[in-house]
Formats: sequence, structure tokens, C-alpha cells
Amino acid sequence: MSGIAAVQARIAELRQLVEPQAATTSTGSSTSTGSTTDATFAATLAALGVDSTQYAALTGQATTATSGAATGQGLVEAAKKYLGVPYVWGGETLDEGGLDCSGLVLRAMTDLGVGDGVPRVARQQMTMGTPVASLDQALPGDLVVFGGGTHIGIYMGDGKMIDAPRAGSHVQIRDVYTTPTAIRRVLPQEAATTVDPSAALSAALSTATAQRNVLSLLAGTGVAS
Repeated sequence: MSGIAAVQARIAELRQLVEPQAATTSTGSSTSTGSTTDATFAATLAALGVDSTQYAALTGQATTATSGAATGQGLVEAAKKYLGVPYVWGGETLDEGGLDCSGLVLRAMTDLGVGDGVPRVARQQMTMGTPVASLDQALPGDLVVFGGGTHIGIYMGDGKMIDAPRAGSHVQIRDVYTTPTAIRRVLPQEAATTVDPSAALSAALSTATAQRNVLSLLAGTGVAS
């Protein structure tokens, strides 16, 4: 064997060495040794420069990947392109010199290619999609409505939103300043996909430097190279 195939074989040998050590540390405990083993092996891989995302892929765990631009996260990114644009009442394009709150929502959704049928004003936009019960359940891209429909923004997560607040201001990121009148989910979240473990291993350990690191660590455990 040579190249990545050899590294894969050595990784398997390394895991066999690590697992008995993990089992020993958990002797007498009623807890399964699986998590201890995984943590020990993950720490070993970390010494090789393999990060947690790569390790998750190596062990067949799921990671998130973008399923397309028309997602809640995509809506946030589309709106962020207009940060700093002045507030202009009734504005829905930059040709008008700026955007108002509902104009920002319409503009961002249009940029994603899903603007057809989106109402123009906040009071109508608050009827789109499906209701979300509380801010604790809100996800990136949900619409947050205030004052019974007098103002609207796009939720970003962590208590933040992006909006065009008022005359004399501009599109900005700020805290959700009060309990929303309504929260509406208009786009799906990014889909979760399972990364091919063998492909992730190849990506993580494809360089000559990474291969030498693996073989060096194995040599230190007494495994012949």
C-alpha cells in the first residue's frame, strides 16, 4: 500500500491501540465506553491537525451543507449585502436611493429568486409563511414583525436581526429590541447531508505533511511503519 491507502490502514491500527486505553479508563463505570473512546481518538486526530468537522465526517456523523441559496440562511446573506444602505420610505431598489424595512425583505427575497408574490408592505408580509411561536424557536431567515405590522426585520439568530429601522438611519444589524408581534418562517433551513467518510479522510490526510505526521505518531506507539 502507498499514499492515502496506507494512511487509512495506519489510522485503523492507531484506533485499535487507542480503544483499549479508553476502555481501561472507564472500568467500573456504568457508562458506555463508546464516547470515551471517540473522545480519545478525536484528541489523537487533533494532534494531526484533523479538526472536529473532519473527525465527524470520518466517523460517519452528519454535518450541515448548503442545499441552495433559497434558504433562511441565504435570505440573511442576501440582506447583508445592503448593510449601510440608507433608509428611504417606500424604497425597494437602490435606484430609489435606499430601502425601507419591507423593501429590504422584498429586495433580499427577489435577489434569491423567490420574490414573485411577496407583498410590498410589512403588514402584508407578516401573513407569509408559517407562524413561529416565540423568539426562542426562531431560526435564521425568519421574519420578525413589530408594532402589529408597522415594522419588519430578518432574524439572524442569537437575538440579532437585520433591518432598515427608520428615517435618518440605514440597513443595519442590531438586537431584537422587543417581543415581536409575529414571527413568520418563509424559507427552509439549510439541509443536513452526510459527508462521505472516505472522501473526508482523503481531504484531511491527503498532503504529504499529514501523512508523515500520522506515521510519526504511529512510530511512537510502537507500530511498525
